Amino acid sequence: MSLIKETDYGTPQPSSGKTVSLTIDGHEVTVPEGTSIMRAAMMAGIAVPKLCATDSLNAFGSCRLCLVEIEGRAGTPASCTTPVAAGMAVATQTERLAKIRRGVMELYISDHPLDCLTCAANGDCELQDMAGAVGLREVRYGYDGANHFAASKDLSNPYFAFDPAKCIVCSRCVRACEEVQGTFALTIAGRGFASKVATGSVDFLSSECVSCGACVQACPTATLIEKSVIEIGQPEHSVVTTCAYCGVGCNFKAEMRGEQVVRMVPYKDGKANHGHSCVKGRFAFGYATHRERILTPMIREKITDPWREVSWEEAIAHTAAEFKRIQARYGKDAVGGITSSRCTNEETYLVQQLVRAGFGNNNVDTCARVCHSPTGYGLKATFGTSAGTQDFDSVDDSDVILVIGANPTDAHPVFASRMKRRLRAGAKLIVIDPRRIDLVRSAHVEATFHLPLRPGTNVAMVNALAHVIVTEGLVNEAFVRAYCDWDAFQDWADFIARPENSPEAVAQVSGVPADLIRKAARLYATGGNAAIYYGLGVTEHSQGTTTVIAIANLAMATGNIGRRGVGVNPLRGQNNVQGSCDMGSFPHELPGYRHISEPATRAIYEKIWNVTLDAEPGLRIPNMIDAAMDGSFKGLYIQGEDIVQSDPDTHHMIAGLSAMECVVVQDLFLNETANYAHVFLPGSSFLEKDGTFTNAERRINRVRRVMRPKNGYADWEITQMLANALGYPMNYRDPAEIMDEIARTTPSFAGVSFDLLDRVGSVQWPCNEAAPEGTPTMHIGGFVRGQGHFMITEYVATEEKSGPRFPLLLTTGRILSQYNVGAQTRRTANVAWHEEDRLEIHPHDAEQRGIRDGDWVKLESRAGATALRALITDRVAPGVVYTTFHHPDTQANVVTTEFSDWATNCPEYKVTAVQVARANGPTEWQETYRQHAEQSRRILAAE
Repeated sequence: MSLIKETDYGTPQPSSGKTVSLTIDGHEVTVPEGTSIMRAAMMAGIAVPKLCATDSLNAFGSCRLCLVEIEGRAGTPASCTTPVAAGMAVATQTERLAKIRRGVMELYISDHPLDCLTCAANGDCELQDMAGAVGLREVRYGYDGANHFAASKDLSNPYFAFDPAKCIVCSRCVRACEEVQGTFALTIAGRGFASKVATGSVDFLSSECVSCGACVQACPTATLIEKSVIEIGQPEHSVVTTCAYCGVGCNFKAEMRGEQVVRMVPYKDGKANHGHSCVKGRFAFGYATHRERILTPMIREKITDPWREVSWEEAIAHTAAEFKRIQARYGKDAVGGITSSRCTNEETYLVQQLVRAGFGNNNVDTCARVCHSPTGYGLKATFGTSAGTQDFDSVDDSDVILVIGANPTDAHPVFASRMKRRLRAGAKLIVIDPRRIDLVRSAHVEATFHLPLRPGTNVAMVNALAHVIVTEGLVNEAFVRAYCDWDAFQDWADFIARPENSPEAVAQVSGVPADLIRKAARLYATGGNAAIYYGLGVTEHSQGTTTVIAIANLAMATGNIGRRGVGVNPLRGQNNVQGSCDMGSFPHELPGYRHISEPATRAIYEKIWNVTLDAEPGLRIPNMIDAAMDGSFKGLYIQGEDIVQSDPDTHHMIAGLSAMECVVVQDLFLNETANYAHVFLPGSSFLEKDGTFTNAERRINRVRRVMRPKNGYADWEITQMLANALGYPMNYRDPAEIMDEIARTTPSFAGVSFDLLDRVGSVQWPCNEAAPEGTPTMHIGGFVRGQGHFMITEYVATEEKSGPRFPLLLTTGRILSQYNVGAQTRRTANVAWHEEDRLEIHPHDAEQRGIRDGDWVKLESRAGATALRALITDRVAPGVVYTTFHHPDTQANVVTTEFSDWATNCPEYKVTAVQVARANGPTEWQETYRQHAEQSRRILAAE
């Protein structure tokens, strides 16, 4: 795929559906009413010179290059800000315009260094291009007078450089920060010749800049440019692929020199991100070539032995022999597998097939067990599908946005930017979260209501909102009668109207004033199109499934389902956690969420896999660990998942893994789980594989290989080699063939193929004969299950309660610069923003304990203890503490407990009773860990 620079044409304007005809340079053009002259010219194939205009920003009209002449009008208006009119006759190229443009460009160049031959942007510089386009050949003034050439560079940001000497003050970077990202970190300071781009701080790194890269992408010169381009040079080809971080699923152009990634540029035709990005996807790709990456298979007899490098042939043969031995001695159910939500759909499909057909059992699970398994259960029970209802663009039509248990600006930043644009345009926001997340109050965004509930009271809170809607007559009865089970609704309405669900009663439980609950409920019910977005703060509770059901009840009762701007939308965590669930990674479900007990479904796979499948559900991850402790589970194949760091009750997890006889880890790095493994199979990064990811909006995106696998094989090939060595034949030629099998056997994927995705870009399942190019909005005109099903959601307080010994409640979350357990982002320059996990504690709680900001503190629960430094802040309420979980030397899950969701075993990460006290430094186990980690780093560096 050749490197083609995407051209900017000015911002399109809203259209009324009417068209306007005009002539441009003698060519008749018909365009939608409201189109700018610049865009109309582009549609006619006529290029108008420009510098401040770009198709991702609102028209600005400051550069004075895109001037045109209009017959019958005086002056030379800017084409980017002038709308077309019927009968208009426009000239874009005249002697008068040429003279003006050359004069304007001469002024720009007079204050711009003429170092084009040695400039990193040479060949990719719009200023250079426009100088040629307007015919500028000499500059008569400026070089001997005042200029900005001596302005010092800002190299503080680890990923891009800022050279103010080359700035033409076009404001594109400022506008990108405002309009695209919504951070408002940049401004134009000074006036006239003294005008300059400023960050409001001493440098970019210490400013409010979130390093999304929008300013860098918008810059028409080398003022803002990636350091990788400076170091490597301009790319010579590109490949469009999909980011392997969060569940937004951004498309990028991997711009390359040979097999070296120069930069990742957000793809403007990406339907999830529309040309935007965050610091992780845009810049944090260096982990794929990090020196700590393991590229050779390793084995050892005992977990106390040193690793021994072996060939792929020996590693696969040894692994297969061990699994055969275990099953022969302990029975076929003594082994299992865990699929990865970072791997492709095709790779995940093969792992669950390996377990079911190769191992002969259903002991397969995935990381969704510990994050969004309640979503699958709750939404399937109420709506009939185990996924969100809308596409991301739907938020543009929302009038009220309810965010509960989610922090989009940190965990799903590209979608958050789109949400913030809608909020700045007038939509109302309700935030339900124990912590004051950025959306509650940030630049030009403020929540109408923030309900800072006590951790563990989600069900009570959503029930209270529903109570107001039912008792105050705000139910959309017409919708409920038309599309839902009326008898079930009446039972639910009777339950929800009980006094114990009233805001007054719930205020005592949640700590949120009743009046605030009532106002928020009324806004959600009466404010127009209302959409709900939720995250792990909903699902990772002992009543996670109950809360998902309660949210679905709320949406059905108000009729906020089945059209744009509304819906129930889980914000999935990892890049392919939706896909890993779709592909049958749960022990009770085959691909497409069909229960393993259904004979007809089993028959489909028994025929093509040529096996007889077990009709009984297998073990979940917690069951596998428990079974290992009692001696009945002995072997585990883990693809791309670090369960020691990511799963709860770390000590129990380690004990279970230590009791197994063959633990196989397939990953990029020696993660924490690999400390308890007997076989390490080096995995491949997203840059080295073909396939698909499915994001949080059910969008199936293509992943395309940009370099050969550094370990020799893509992950799907490794799984296939293992299956063949076990005696179960797999003979897929490529991932496209695997997707073809998925489409043949899974109704919601029936129309999906690589050919379709390459042609249309991406599709959202269901994709079948009824929806050949996908389904952006679910449940239009009725629910997938038939009638929407209301369910009783009784609030049951968690058994994890604070008390005299552990008086505080710990909740956890993510931060923008880091991702999940940090295995990828910690091996990039992102550590500049978050080099350690910190414990947020309210000033009142800190004062009571004699804790100062930055002090080491011991965080202890009945499950265990860790130490980290304190961050005193009023973002958390008194009685609540908060930390992230990105660094293994903190391991927040050392303190989390065994409590989990009643329906799915999703752990209760968000509520742990703890005590916090001053400490002298890390605990003993942390010191031991750090010494071991440092020794490992020295060994790897020496190698």
